[in-house]
Amino acid sequence: MLIQRRHLAALGAAAFAAPALVRPASAQELTLRLHHFLPAVSNVHRHFLMPWAQKISTESQGKLRVQIFPSMQLGGAPPQLFDQARDGVVDIVWTLPGNTPGRFPRIEVFELPFVGSPKAGPNAKATWEFYTTHLRDEFREVHPITVWTHDGGVIHANKPVNRLEDMRGLKLRFPTRQAGEALRALGAAPIGMPVPQVPEAVSQGVIDGAVVPWEVVPSIRLQELVRNHTEIVGAPTLYAASFILAMNKAKYEAMPAELRTVLDANSGMVAAEMAAKVWDEQGPVVREQVARRRDNRIVQLSAAEKERWMIACRPVLDNWLAASRERGFDGAGLLADARGLIAKHGG
Repeated sequence: MLIQRRHLAALGAAAFAAPALVRPASAQELTLRLHHFLPAVSNVHRHFLMPWAQKISTESQGKLRVQIFPSMQLGGAPPQLFDQARDGVVDIVWTLPGNTPGRFPRIEVFELPFVGSPKAGPNAKATWEFYTTHLRDEFREVHPITVWTHDGGVIHANKPVNRLEDMRGLKLRFPTRQAGEALRALGAAPIGMPVPQVPEAVSQGVIDGAVVPWEVVPSIRLQELVRNHTEIVGAPTLYAASFILAMNKAKYEAMPAELRTVLDANSGMVAAEMAAKVWDEQGPVVREQVARRRDNRIVQLSAAEKERWMIACRPVLDNWLAASRERGFDGAGLLADARGLIAKHGG
């Protein structure tokens, strides 16, 4: 009997000494469904969303799981993703606010031509910090896990683009309203469509190419469909697109407190930096792969040529500022804050 008591006492002491991330039996298990538009082979799926979900599972001791459904597997079209989260059709979505043009006007400040950094890190950090002071009302219909902006986009086309005149009449897919306006100002013929539609549109001659960052190129086989890739190097960059990882508000509020704590610890700036790392690390990898591909050609605009493009795009900023006044918000102030935050974070 004495030996048995000593054994039980030792077990009890060991239990108190063991660390715990989530106290056993103190939180129920929960699985959240995350829906997005790119295939499972995409860099953002493999290098951001999957590791992010695994981190949450590990830190909750498997009690909080995120099940990811790529390629719109749960139905609908990419422009419907935000409303799927808002309406509770799914729990979480990864999407572009720019998929619904004009609906989220304030975050467009990061998508204006020649505002963003060529690196995702400064853009992402600036966007999240900007959200905390300027965008809460804009995204009030959902619970934003994080918002961020990617690195500088690249022009990928079936014709060489070396100077402003080469853009004339070029049919290019654009990702956001402001990117489309920038392409129009540069003389191109902008065509809006979700990025998964790009391969078929290029193959059928509907478009001559697309503007996307290097990171997304392999997931839509763009390096196989067009041979010319034009970079606008240095700060500021031609365009960048913003993203949101949005959760259904009621689902978030109904989460057990301990599981919500785990999710919160992997939200905000933490998640924005994780996302930015994908663009900044995978972009150069993809660029090198494209450079090695036979017949693919990468060119960079000269500083003097870039200045011509910036001058051509100035009316896009002016029009956005005028529209902001009409909609009742201080676009000039937001633009100054956005630029200041990008500079603060190294852009």
